[in-house]
Amino acid sequence: MSAIAIIDFETSGLMPEAGGRATEVAIVLVEQDRVVDRFASLMNAGVWIPPFITELTGISNEMVRAAPAAAQVMAQAAQFVGDRPLVAHNASFDRKFWQAELARLGLAASQPFACTVLLSRRLYPDAPNHKLGTLADFHALPRHGQAHRALSDAEVTAELLLRIQRDLRQRHGVAAPGHDFLQALQQCSKATLPRFWQRQAGATA
Repeated sequence: MSAIAIIDFETSGLMPEAGGRATEVAIVLVEQDRVVDRFASLMNAGVWIPPFITELTGISNEMVRAAPAAAQVMAQAAQFVGDRPLVAHNASFDRKFWQAELARLGLAASQPFACTVLLSRRLYPDAPNHKLGTLADFHALPRHGQAHRALSDAEVTAELLLRIQRDLRQRHGVAAPGHDFLQALQQCSKATLPRFWQRQAGATA
């Protein structure tokens, strides 16, 4: 399977359209069932970070003031990702910031996203909830660094993705659970999921 880029942002707010900007980005490349490369950086977007964000992430205004400019970091991030498809935990959030930050640079952000929240809901309905930390505990995944920092969360999301792909192969007989398959699976509703698995079984029979 081709490489997939797992991305995570830390931000100054919840929505770019309400003035939120990225303060940190991390990208982890996964290929052939292992992590093969990483990119991570704080960034200075010239915005104020509210105290509750600092309390959650540990990222302070002083830290971002000393960081490279957001335009520089996002240009590097776009080059690092290239045309690889993206995965994020709660992808609707990260997709918004990916698109908004690259739009500021006049760069395309056309990469398709798959979401490990949606995939986990399809595959692990017995999990207590589908927060990243809960799923990491549920699957006994390796932890990397501090939660709610971009690289740490991207690393755990990468471990979750590898677990999802392994379970798709071993439990559901999916020979090559690449990004296209992940997108198809996450679009299934609970009602249509049995038919999806039946079609998959028929395709591999």
